[in-house]
Amino acid sequence: MPFSLTPKDSSFYPLFTASAENLVAATEVLGQFVHDHARRAELNDRLRELEHSGDQSTHAIFRQLNTSFVTPFDREDIYKLASNLDDVMDFVEAAADLVVLTGLGTLPAEMHQQVELLQRAAQTTAEAMPRLRSLKGLSDYWIEINSIENEADKLYRRLLSRLYSGEFDALEILKLKEVADQLEEAADAFEHVANVVETISVKES
Repeated sequence: MPFSLTPKDSSFYPLFTASAENLVAATEVLGQFVHDHARRAELNDRLRELEHSGDQSTHAIFRQLNTSFVTPFDREDIYKLASNLDDVMDFVEAAADLVVLTGLGTLPAEMHQQVELLQRAAQTTAEAMPRLRSLKGLSDYWIEINSIENEADKLYRRLLSRLYSGEFDALEILKLKEVADQLEEAADAFEHVANVVETISVKES
């Protein structure tokens, strides 16, 4: 890593970790949400609270970025990392909100599996964020996230195939696809986070 006489602002690391840990909490709530019909409104409110917490973490990172003279890595990469973590939260919250707004009942098993993959991605991401400080042992993280995202893609295609199989009526297909799309976007956003971490690792090594 390049040697520098100028001290770098290390306050970003706990902020990234907090943002990722918020996603762990959100995907856990989403897991309860897809199973527990009776508590969906309450759990949706909890997700909205977590989304606000995520926004606060993102804004804290942006404020720090605007006031730091020397950052631990490229400003553009810090901005991208914060934005992509925020995107995951937005897609998770949107998926739940759509279920409530459209009055969906029992969700397809594939959708439950989508959520399980998001939980794995969130946990993997949260475990990786503290390692940004040393930039050691991160390749396993982005390889694992890439694998999860590939699983999510296959699952999404399988779900679409089922939606168009004649099992569901036209209106329900539209509703379910909207939710499935948000969950797929969340998986993609986790991969975008991992891609930024890989870029940072390559630049700083």
